[in-house]
Amino acid sequence: MEISPRIKFLIKSGLRGVAWLLVLMAIYLFFKKVVVSNNLDAWIEHFYARPEIIYLIYFASEFIFGIIPPEFFMIWALHKGGTLHYFFNVGFFAIVSYAMGYLTFLIGKFLFRLATFRYIRIKYMKNLWPQVRKYGLFLIIVAALTPVPWAAVSLLVGSAGFPSRKYLVVALFRLLRFAVYGYIIFQTHQI
Repeated sequence: MEISPRIKFLIKSGLRGVAWLLVLMAIYLFFKKVVVSNNLDAWIEHFYARPEIIYLIYFASEFIFGIIPPEFFMIWALHKGGTLHYFFNVGFFAIVSYAMGYLTFLIGKFLFRLATFRYIRIKYMKNLWPQVRKYGLFLIIVAALTPVPWAAVSLLVGSAGFPSRKYLVVALFRLLRFAVYGYIIFQTHQI
């Protein structure tokens, strides 16, 4: 019996994915066993003693497609100080996330003006762009409220030529996410 090319691709990609998952699990287990379990207090102290590193990582993560979920930073802030300190940090994280989303949106708008990007968009993404233009506001709301990469969606919507004012208004849903998630984390992770 002949296996279709789609099934072959699915099996090949699935095996590659499992292999990468095993590699990542091995790295995680090694790191946990050797670094964290042998010297847990010193490991944690590095993060709590130097908050500027955490803030820098957060800025980078929010700019580079939201690599690290903001909830991890909220948990860090909860264990770093008292209640007031936590809510100050959640507000700070929310404002930074909103601002970084707008920055990536502006980068997308800049790309929209470039002739090379227009050529790439017409040549390779001609079916995607009408959908982005049609559902762009919905995409912003979904990315603002869910773990969908916020900066990536902001860049995409900006590169589709969306008006800045509409983006800024709809992007306020991002602040709502931080308020709700921040409250949930505060209620579920109290010491």
